[in-house]
Amino acid sequence: MNPLFLKLGWRTLQRDLRAGELRLLIVAVTLAVASLTAVGFFADRLKGGLQRDARQLLGGDAVLRSDGLTPAAFIARAQALGLKTVSTVSFPTMARARDEDGGQAKLVAFKGVPEGYPLRGTMKVADSPDSAGQDTRDIPAPGTAWADASLLDALGLKLGQSLLLGESRFTLTRTIVQEPDRGAGFISFSPRVMVNAADIAATGLIQPASRTSYRFAVAGDDQAVNAYVAWATAEIKKAGAEAGLRGVRLESLESGSPEMRQTLDRAEKFLNLVALLAALLSAVAVAIVARSFAAKHLDDCAMLRVLGQPQRTIALAYSFEFVLAGLIASALGVALGFAVHYGFVLLLAGLVDTALPAATLWPVAFGMGMGLTLLLAFGLPPVLQLAQVPPLRVIRREVGNLKPTSLLVLGVGVAGFAALLLAASSDLKLGLIAVGGFLGAVLVFAIASFAAVKLLRTSVNEVTAPRWLVLATRQLSARPVYAVVQTSALAVGLLALMLLVLLRTDLISSWRRATPPDAPNRFVINVQPEQGQAFQQALRDGGVKKYDWYPMIRGRLVAVNGKAVTPDDFEDDRAKRLVDREFNLSNSAEKPGHNQVVAGRWTAGEKDAVSVEEGLAKTLGLKLGDRLRFDIAGQLSEARITSLRKVDWGSMHVNFFVMYPVAELAADVPVSFISAFRAPEPVAPVAVPGQARPLSFDNQLVRTFPNITNVDMSSTLSQVQRVLDQVIRAVEFLFGFTLAAGLVVLFAAITATREERAREFAIMRAVGARASLLRQVQRAELAGVGLLAGFLASLVALAVGWALARYVFDFSWTGSWTVPVFGSLAGAVLALAAGWWGLRAVLNTPVVETLRKAE
Repeated sequence: MNPLFLKLGWRTLQRDLRAGELRLLIVAVTLAVASLTAVGFFADRLKGGLQRDARQLLGGDAVLRSDGLTPAAFIARAQALGLKTVSTVSFPTMARARDEDGGQAKLVAFKGVPEGYPLRGTMKVADSPDSAGQDTRDIPAPGTAWADASLLDALGLKLGQSLLLGESRFTLTRTIVQEPDRGAGFISFSPRVMVNAADIAATGLIQPASRTSYRFAVAGDDQAVNAYVAWATAEIKKAGAEAGLRGVRLESLESGSPEMRQTLDRAEKFLNLVALLAALLSAVAVAIVARSFAAKHLDDCAMLRVLGQPQRTIALAYSFEFVLAGLIASALGVALGFAVHYGFVLLLAGLVDTALPAATLWPVAFGMGMGLTLLLAFGLPPVLQLAQVPPLRVIRREVGNLKPTSLLVLGVGVAGFAALLLAASSDLKLGLIAVGGFLGAVLVFAIASFAAVKLLRTSVNEVTAPRWLVLATRQLSARPVYAVVQTSALAVGLLALMLLVLLRTDLISSWRRATPPDAPNRFVINVQPEQGQAFQQALRDGGVKKYDWYPMIRGRLVAVNGKAVTPDDFEDDRAKRLVDREFNLSNSAEKPGHNQVVAGRWTAGEKDAVSVEEGLAKTLGLKLGDRLRFDIAGQLSEARITSLRKVDWGSMHVNFFVMYPVAELAADVPVSFISAFRAPEPVAPVAVPGQARPLSFDNQLVRTFPNITNVDMSSTLSQVQRVLDQVIRAVEFLFGFTLAAGLVVLFAAITATREERAREFAIMRAVGARASLLRQVQRAELAGVGLLAGFLASLVALAVGWALARYVFDFSWTGSWTVPVFGSLAGAVLALAAGWWGLRAVLNTPVVETLRKAE
């Protein structure tokens, strides 16, 4: 036979479900679990897909990446272990069509491959742009090229026609459908062109200071691969300071496409933030609804005590009821989250083009645990007080009212819930700012609303003020605790909604506004010194009046103050990456006009001096007076830091981490030039019969200087923004959960005092107050609470938004002073709407019925 509390708990659950007593409670928990598990299912499947395809996505079992030719020792070691090896080289460059084919040009991702490529995975190519393609183990034959179909569209070419790369002409023979080591299955911004490695030298594209990337892939049995990885890691760490091994690193899946990986990371952070806000709001809603639920069951528990039920049975019965309700709500949330995550898969289809595996059971377990924790931590404490209701309450209604929840019980619940949210955030900074910001906001809201209630009571003159205002003021000041709880709950709900609106509008807009309207939209690199005068003249002839023109030298930081530096000397990941790669250095006697010196002094022509970007100095722990030693193509250059510069990386001008304040460096230093300018607006060409169509300005540059790389940033930024639009749509998709949770909080906060309002209004109506006056009182009270809550929520949303923008999303913050104004108005409107919906029956219930219930 089942214990009595199980029967009692089951009966009360059925009764409360039929009566709708648990409706808001279940909705709040379902929303929280659904939002968290939707993100969890998607992240779990994405992670599983990346891990499953890791070797194919890398093109080998392990890949060694370097800025120069792979050191011979690493090649020899792989051969000694019996591993298969393949070396590829890639870099950005310009591809163009012949003049008779239109002469169009396009930035491409050039790749040279040898026989045996790829070691892992399969190339898929097609003989026509519209074909589905077929797998192949071949590579382009000498003199031919394979390219993405998008490149053929951009240049107006067909298979069989010629493609010009540097000083060579290639015949396009196939289109690339799938490339295994393209970059973790994410799309690339530049179309791929693949040629035979034997043809690279003839193109003349690899010049001193060219930004080439060499990848040495190995494959074999796991034991040999693991031995090679361990040996290579030890060699890189042991001899990292040597010039020959700087820039050599084992490539991981994450480094395959850092731009898109960063975009997905940002998307995941946005989605996690939205899910966290929904969970936090649901916690507030559960706490409010549970207390209201407990207040409605005081009389029932008093009657059970009269009938002889012990406290233990009552406590266990309600605990059992809440556990069952939590399981129901959590299961509903998991099911809804699983369905919703397919929306993410569709909305982010452009970012993830690999077939994702089935999800694991981890999101299910996490969702169920989160739902039960949410309900038991915030909902059960007030309900357990029902077991302590004395039987005397049956005849004396003022006895046995609910007491404030024990701080110990509440603290344990909040701590457990916060720990789960931090784990769900997948980012410590994001979790701490979101959870800590909300906890701090609740305290601020409580203190500010209590002070506002006191101030309102003393500032309203009951003699001259309208009657409805006097009564509304008395309503609020007569129960300050209710006013504080209601205002704080409303403010928390509005805080989440405003924060998401600010993130959706201000943060995204500020990112898109980072480029001024007249900013350069072309970057040209790899201009050789002997081409400098001719190139600048070509810019002037084309109508470009203002342009950046700087030498670009590739150098590696090898020592600070005479002490050799390696990535292992730093704990920060960004510092490790900076020290591990080559810097783009430059020199100029005059300080760049778009840079601001924030420390030290820039002295034109000063020898033995360098100027460092302040962010780099902070990351690497550099300061004025430090001596930096760079290895520039085998030549050592040492100078002292004499100034720190603030660089606006969003200005689209040419910027450098380190600059020498001199007109020229040593004559034998390998150098190329970089230029940034705004391309002249294209003029519609006039068709002349019998003459070829005039070339665009960009195409003329590439035809005149075939070795340069002309980067059209307007097109690239447009592509980035389209990717970001997909992320935004996914965030907005999940935003509906947070919006619903916020509305649940608003509704719960307003209706929490429905019984008290009903009794007070019934007494006023009994003594002659008109219904129209009481409606004015109710509206004034709701509007006042909403205005205050909206104002407080706006201020905190600006502060939390700034912290998230700076420390999590790396956006510039553009919060407006109008936010508190619109926030206050929005709070008043939402409070009135929620009050109308939740309290519409208060003034329509007969006075006798309301007073009879209150007896």
